[in-house]
Amino acid sequence: QVQLVESGGGLVQPGGSLTLSCAASGFTFSVYAMSWYRQAPGKERELVASITNSGSVTNYADSVKGRFTISRDNAKNMVYLQMNSLKPEDTAVYYCKGQLLSRYYWGQGTQVTVSS
Repeated sequence: QVQLVESGGGLVQPGGSLTLSCAASGFTFSVYAMSWYRQAPGKERELVASITNSGSVTNYADSVKGRFTISRDNAKNMVYLQMNSLKPEDTAVYYCKGQLLSRYYWGQGTQVTVSS
């Protein structure tokens, strides 16, 4: 069956770094665009970063531009989110999403907490 499994979350101090990983299985990963979303308590889920199926085009929310980098490895069915210069407002549950036209899949999320 389809699975998206995020990992790499945790507690980090402001200014620190984390790398999130998302392992995909059960679908043809290389034809799906992939994205990272996040949802903070009491807030709506928001798009953080996206990457096309080939990895040639990426997009970022203004709030993370210059700090976060999305990448993918189609040979390993993996997508990553490198997060640098983390701020307390980056605290959220981070979700991986795969989408092809109207078909999409979500992971279960991984918690990122930025606090001193």
